[in-house]
Amino acid sequence: MLKRKDKYVIAIVGATGTVGREMMEILQERKFPVSDLILLASDHSAGERIEFSGRNWTVRQLVKDSFSGVDMAFFAAGDEQSLKFIPLAVKSGAVAIDSSRVFHADKMVPLVVPDVNPRAIGSHRGIIANPGSVAIALGTALKPLHDKVGLERVVATTFQSVSESGKAGQEELAHQTVALLNFQDVETKAFLHQIAFNCIPRIGNLLEDGYTDEEAALESELRKVLEADAVRVAVTMVRVPVFRCAAVSVNIETRTKLEINEARSVLAAAPGIVVFDDPARSLYPLQMDTAGKDDVYVGRIREDRSVANGLSFWIVYDNIRKGSALNSVQIAEELIRQ
Repeated sequence: MLKRKDKYVIAIVGATGTVGREMMEILQERKFPVSDLILLASDHSAGERIEFSGRNWTVRQLVKDSFSGVDMAFFAAGDEQSLKFIPLAVKSGAVAIDSSRVFHADKMVPLVVPDVNPRAIGSHRGIIANPGSVAIALGTALKPLHDKVGLERVVATTFQSVSESGKAGQEELAHQTVALLNFQDVETKAFLHQIAFNCIPRIGNLLEDGYTDEEAALESELRKVLEADAVRVAVTMVRVPVFRCAAVSVNIETRTKLEINEARSVLAAAPGIVVFDDPARSLYPLQMDTAGKDDVYVGRIREDRSVANGLSFWIVYDNIRKGSALNSVQIAEELIRQ
C-alpha cells in the first residue's frame, strides 16, 4: 500500500517512448509531488538525458533492482516488460500503474478510469491497470448516460491514428505519403496494408468469430470499467491515416428514453467531457483540433431512429494523452487522495 508523503519517488518504465515522455509532461503540468524521478528504458536508451522540472535526468537501463525505494512505478513499455518487471516493482514496495493489457483479465487487478470508476482503486494489491485508449474515452462518455438511463447495447466503430503503433507507425504514414505524392512505390511494414490515403478495417489479430483480439478486449474492458456485465457491445476497429488522436462513432440503446437536450446536459456536466455540438454551423469534434487536450470531446448528438431508445454521437480524444498518459497520472493522483 502507498504510504502518505509530501512527495513521492516516481519511476517511469519506457521513459523514452511517446507515452513515457507524455507522462513526464503531464506530471510537470499538474505539479505532481515528485521527490525523485527514475527514468527507465532499454539498454539502447540508457544514458540519454531528459529534461524534467528544470533539470536533466539520466535514463537508466531497466534491471531487476531498478525499483528500490520507488513509491509509484508507471509502466509504458509493452506487455513483455510489464509481465517481467511489475512483480519485481511490487515486491520492492512500489504501486505499479500499468498501461499494457497483461493484467486486464486478472480479477484481482482493478481496471481504472478515474473519471468513471475511481472507487475501484481501493481494491488494488499493488497493481492498477490502465484500460486501452478506446475504453478510457468511450467509458468516460458512456458512464454518465449509463448512470442516468441505463445502457442496454453499445455499437462502436473506431477511427484510430497511427500513433498507437508507435514511432514505426507514424514514420510509415509519413514515408508513404511522401512517396505517393512523388509518384513512387510505397513500402508496407508496420501495417497489413498501405495506410497513406487509406483506411484499414482491422486492428489486432483475427479470431475465429471474425472479430479481432483488440475488439474483443475493448468489449471486455468497457464492461469492467462501467461495472455493467449485461451491456451488449459490438465493435469495429479501423486504422486511419491520421498521425495522432482517435475518434469513435457510437450508437447506444438505453433502458429508458433520453431526449437530445437532456443528453447534452448530462454529458456536459460529467467530468472529463466537453460537448462541442453545433452541426448547423459545422462545429463538431475533429481529430486535428484535439491533440494535446485532456478531455473527451462529444458532438453530433442525435436520436438513433432505428431503435426505440437510441442515441448516436461522435467522440474524439487524444489517444496518447487522454487515452494513456493522463489516465495513468490521474490514477496516481486518485491513489494519493484515497
